[in-house]
Amino acid sequence: MRLILFGPPGVGKGTQARLLSAELGIPHISTGDMLRTAVTEGTELGRKAKAIMDEGRLVPDDVMIGIVREVLTSPRTARGFILDGFPRTLQQAHALDALLRSLRIDNTVIVILEVDEEVIVRRLRSRLMCSTTGKIYNAEADSLTTGGNCPDCGGTLVQREDDREETVRKRLAVYHKTTEPVIEYYRANGRVITLDGTAPIESVNRTIKSVVGA
Repeated sequence: MRLILFGPPGVGKGTQARLLSAELGIPHISTGDMLRTAVTEGTELGRKAKAIMDEGRLVPDDVMIGIVREVLTSPRTARGFILDGFPRTLQQAHALDALLRSLRIDNTVIVILEVDEEVIVRRLRSRLMCSTTGKIYNAEADSLTTGGNCPDCGGTLVQREDDREETVRKRLAVYHKTTEPVIEYYRANGRVITLDGTAPIESVNRTIKSVVGA
């Protein structure tokens, strides 16, 4: 299976990608996770990307395209892949199409998860991350607070800079400006399936597997 998951920040793409990856045994490729790892490790790319990500802006296309090209041409994606967070611009979409053609991949399924914008803001504003493991929690649902201890390992819970409300709204504005045209590009080619991202996680998971024939 070769799947591309679309949707605004906080819609649940990462959750669905991780579930499908574990169930189907194919890699979950998250450009966001790749960049955050680079930031944590203090690499040259990480230092360049940090300031951009903290402001809710997009990392330059050539950097993202290079990262994805390297992964899709590696042996680990021979049986399939789940792309999460890419492509985000028309340039990236065109580059990805060209890459897939060169790899003779023509069975990619594109799934869009949709959620009301205010629901997204509330979701991300309540999101906390364990500073040790990177595991994500919801402050309201899990009765946790910023600066508290991770229930699993005891690490400190923090709010990511890109989950603060002001930054979230900037990220959503960027999504509407740059990524929605990508969705329209794919829709024009009849390659899009749209799902309700507010449905229960298990329900969305079953629907995705149904529509892609997994």
